[in-house]
Amino acid sequence: MSIVIEQPVEARLVAAAPRMPNIPAMLHYDRRDPYAVRMTFPAPATLEGVEVCWTFSRELLASGVHEPEGHGDVRVRPYGYDRTVMEFHAPEGIAVVHVMTGELRRFLEATSVLVPVGLEYLQLDLDHDLAELMRDAC
Repeated sequence: MSIVIEQPVEARLVAAAPRMPNIPAMLHYDRRDPYAVRMTFPAPATLEGVEVCWTFSRELLASGVHEPEGHGDVRVRPYGYDRTVMEFHAPEGIAVVHVMTGELRRFLEATSVLVPVGLEYLQLDLDHDLAELMRDAC
């Protein structure tokens, strides 16, 4: 069984222009980091011209498709019947994208099959992680 789930999604960048451009993005979930989700935007879609990756909690994404969630760098909220708004806050500014809610739900469903919600702790090897920390401290 795979330990990683990757799903491409199409994000629609909300901009001042009347037409919102579509940009590709990739959702990524790794069983070895069971609480986190990553969303990556390719270099051509970013102002800096480099790939940008945001990491946030799976719980934030799951809750945000139903009601507004987040107070930090990543915020998620439903928008209408079939879209979800994701805001990414950085010192350079704020990027706002719309993603089809169905795509997010399919991704979340796949992550739940890989690691059921509430059982994430079973994927962690705390003894190993603690040993690594102690080794690095010496």
